Amino acid sequence: MTSKQKDQIHALLKGIESGDPASVAVVNEAKYIQHNPGTHEGSEGLAALFKRISKTSPRVNIVRIFEDGDYIFGHTEYDFVNSNIGFEIFRFEEGQAVEHWDNIQRRQGPNLSGRSMVDGHTEITDLHLTETNRAKVQSFVENILIKRQLEKLDDYLDNGQLTQHSPHIADGAEALCSALNSKSEQGYSLAYDRVHRVLAEGNFILSVSEGTKESVHTSFYDLFRVADGKITEHWDTTETVLPRNEWKNNNGKF
Repeated sequence: MTSKQKDQIHALLKGIESGDPASVAVVNEAKYIQHNPGTHEGSEGLAALFKRISKTSPRVNIVRIFEDGDYIFGHTEYDFVNSNIGFEIFRFEEGQAVEHWDNIQRRQGPNLSGRSMVDGHTEITDLHLTETNRAKVQSFVENILIKRQLEKLDDYLDNGQLTQHSPHIADGAEALCSALNSKSEQGYSLAYDRVHRVLAEGNFILSVSEGTKESVHTSFYDLFRVADGKITEHWDTTETVLPRNEWKNNNGKF
């Protein structure tokens, strides 16, 4: 069953296409905290912004949408001037969205296994296992992605199997290990330093992490699907975090 808040966020994001001012009613603009450092906070009302953007014939597709308590998080496709893939997170308070985070990457791929950044499973199942699956992914991020304890991969994957949607990584444990072990003169090409939050609904879990990619400050959003206690599918976006002197608001990326 789709929740009211999911429907409201779905309508909000589709409002970018239509310019419908009613779509922004879910947002409490007086309290709204914007964590996209490249966006001016409060400089233009959302209704006016959406109306202006809609004239450029944008296309928005919400591929997956989830709910975790006060949070709604979605996996999205955006076709504006460029084609991008994104994750959106909204925090609700008293029935309205009051805080927003996102992570947007230019569409790339397909990867070496022929998969796109958004195809694959979409059905939410195993709601009774939400907390168990959240703990599994939290452990995976901390032990595998941050600490690089790759000898523990068997604790998380089923016989080395992993359906991979990351644009530069093929399916399976071997390809994942190769990506995590890749180095340049500056050090590891991908370096996860800290996980900020892990959101979950049933078999889908989204982790928000911070680190570096090719030594550049980067935000990592990783979506995992868990089945029978093992991580079986993975999607992601990576986005460079703007230098502090280029931020258009003071709320921070995370």
